[in-house]
Amino acid sequence: MANIQKVEGKNGVKYRCLVRLKGFPSQSATFDRITDAKRWAQDTESAIRERRYFKTAEAQRHTLSEAIDKYIKTKLISRKSSKDPLRHLLYWKEQIGAYTLADITPSLIGDVRDKLCSEPIISTRIDKQRLAPENGRKLGKKVEKVIETKRQRNGATVNRYMTALSHCLTVAANEWQWFEVNPMPKVAKLKESRGRVRFLDDDERARFLAACQDSKNPFLYPVVILALSTGMRYGEILNLTWNDIDLSNRRIILEETKNGERRAVAVVSKAFEILTEMKKQKVKRIDTNLVFPQRQTAKESAKLKTKSAGDRRQVMPEIKSSDKEIKVKPASLRTAFLFALKKAKIENFKFHDLRHSAASYLAMNGATLSEIAEVLGHKTLQMVKRYAHLSDAHVSSVVESMNKKIFG
Repeated sequence: MANIQKVEGKNGVKYRCLVRLKGFPSQSATFDRITDAKRWAQDTESAIRERRYFKTAEAQRHTLSEAIDKYIKTKLISRKSSKDPLRHLLYWKEQIGAYTLADITPSLIGDVRDKLCSEPIISTRIDKQRLAPENGRKLGKKVEKVIETKRQRNGATVNRYMTALSHCLTVAANEWQWFEVNPMPKVAKLKESRGRVRFLDDDERARFLAACQDSKNPFLYPVVILALSTGMRYGEILNLTWNDIDLSNRRIILEETKNGERRAVAVVSKAFEILTEMKKQKVKRIDTNLVFPQRQTAKESAKLKTKSAGDRRQVMPEIKSSDKEIKVKPASLRTAFLFALKKAKIENFKFHDLRHSAASYLAMNGATLSEIAEVLGHKTLQMVKRYAHLSDAHVSSVVESMNKKIFG
């Protein structure tokens, strides 16, 4: 039942409306007009009976900033890959964080989505240049020049921003009961470009592996061989420890992967030979369990032991652990990798394309999409469909077999 009281004060006459329903807490509000009070009482009673009122009230009490902050503390902090989602959520917080959850509508989200598409991303880098020598100097003075570049976000990037916010709103609606329905499903996502498929052909692969063998970095060649033969990611390879490698069963067990699932990777042929040789020389390297270690102190360079390998040389590190203060981290291969690409005259190629190369070789040798997904560690076939066109011969054989059974 609703009870409306007339209240006279310094600001004139007000009408205080009190709604009481059995089994629910009392709700009250004050209005300037009695008609507004009666309308509110009627709407509130109806919403309480339909169990809609308290969710709406919660949505009006909490802002999007509060939801994002709680989500970061309770959900995001426990995730392995949280850097990008955190950056995405902080962007939403900056743009519309002041709005209450009741005011987060599909149109408001759509406006921010369109802004993500239109605004440029400005990135800067410092380019070090050496000027021409002067005043009898042998070398010119070094100067630093700041180079600024602009680019637009693509559809896939914008969709990642929307996915981060969507999960936050879903948790706020389902677990915290801060509002009723997540508005994100009503907002259209952008069309994403087809996945990149860049792999090394036979000639490029031969040139690139030769350049990697000649590299001064002792780990470049083993890492590239592992990437090509197993399809493992860059981070998965560099963070490998000897505990992860089971040479007796010829496999690697990845406890932590991008999708959070444990994965077994077969190690055969060249990759097995290299890891076996590295295992033998482990005692000669610094006391660490990392397969590909690197000193953190730049001044202390590792001594190299050259091992003959036919007409090429294979360099393995011989690092003594006498200095207890030496800190170790995974090796950095960026410079060596780029130099090897340049030496092999290979363009438009990234380290992750080695993973694409492994998948492409599997497809061209008759592996099914489900088998490729299992090797690469994908949960669904959507990510590996980009390699379907490379297994035309396998598909043709399946169709031919079916036709023979039907028509003879």
